[in-house]
Amino acid sequence: MSQQRRASVAFVLVTLGLDAIGVGIIAPIVPGLVRQLTHLPPERAAPWVGALIAAYAGVQFLAAPILGELSDRFGRRPIILTSVFGLGCDYVFLTFAPNLWWLFAGRLIAGATSANVPAATAYIADVSRPEDRSRLFGLIGATFGAGFVIGPALGGFLGGFDLRLPFTVAAGLSFINLCFGFFVLPESLAEERRRPITWARANPFGFLLGVVRDRALVRLAVAWSCTWIGLGAVQSSLVLFTGYRFGWGSLLSGFVLAGVGLSQAVVEGFLLRHVTGRIGDRSTAIVGYLCGALGYGVLAIAFAGWTMIPAVALIALGGLATPSVRAMVSSRGAVNSQGEMQGVLSAVEGLTAIVAPMLTADLFYAFTTHLVPVVFPGAPFLFAAGSALLAGVLMRQL
Repeated sequence: MSQQRRASVAFVLVTLGLDAIGVGIIAPIVPGLVRQLTHLPPERAAPWVGALIAAYAGVQFLAAPILGELSDRFGRRPIILTSVFGLGCDYVFLTFAPNLWWLFAGRLIAGATSANVPAATAYIADVSRPEDRSRLFGLIGATFGAGFVIGPALGGFLGGFDLRLPFTVAAGLSFINLCFGFFVLPESLAEERRRPITWARANPFGFLLGVVRDRALVRLAVAWSCTWIGLGAVQSSLVLFTGYRFGWGSLLSGFVLAGVGLSQAVVEGFLLRHVTGRIGDRSTAIVGYLCGALGYGVLAIAFAGWTMIPAVALIALGGLATPSVRAMVSSRGAVNSQGEMQGVLSAVEGLTAIVAPMLTADLFYAFTTHLVPVVFPGAPFLFAAGSALLAGVLMRQL
């Protein structure tokens, strides 16, 4: 690979890393910022936090296939650079947001522009040799993992000084990256390889149509959705929960979120291959979901700060299920339908990412504001535990 292509691939990886950092940096900060702008206590701010996360996920779900189609029609460079610019604008919105509606506007912009994974991965496929693609796609996964660790830690640390400071730093990084990309990112898609836009390929719901014809695939899709219900509970409610239960601020909550990301990276990067080598994908998925159910259950009843340690460890072990289910879905498709199989998972994940944060945030609200007769701030995580348990049962039926 030439030096120019190495620089362009590095830019794409940095861009995807900033997307992941952006998701992570938001998690420990947004609950406090919502409370600051609305003057609400944690329990009453919860529905707004869930709605913000859902709005981001919803726009991203709708925009991802559209940006992929636009990159096939007009080239990768303009789509990727526009997405970097849009992300920087989002952080500016968040830095100066005077009210909640500005916050929503920023997250809608971020959802639309950070849906750049299809264009970014297509760029890497364009400029790399077939024998190098697996390694480079592996670097994409590692970049996302690093971003999900760095983001919460950075957001929690900087937010300890000022809730707006993480967004200012992230905006600066995005615009610096834009300038870098302007000079090092050539177009990778030749004119003769471009194709017209079609609605069928741009429809994010299209991948789901093939699921209902395969009962086993339906079970796998439901189990995959249960995986992301837990993530939705963590995103929408963990910071509010630790503030409500322990009085923690953004710093400690950010380190907990970073700990979840780091421990899951260790599990998936080092432990997974040894477990699947011994017991296979299906049994590994079952073990992962059972560990996840236990972890969310411990988190739901956490009564002191130290109880977060076993909860995080068990939730990390729940990460054994994610690649195992992906492998099981892949095995159900033919060699020439792997894109369709993984598209099903992406569609299910996107839909769950819209619904889960709102649902779990509303559970936190209901069980902390006397809408129900029992006060139980761990309700979102108990729901996540039940979802993981359901996924484990579905795996046993395959």
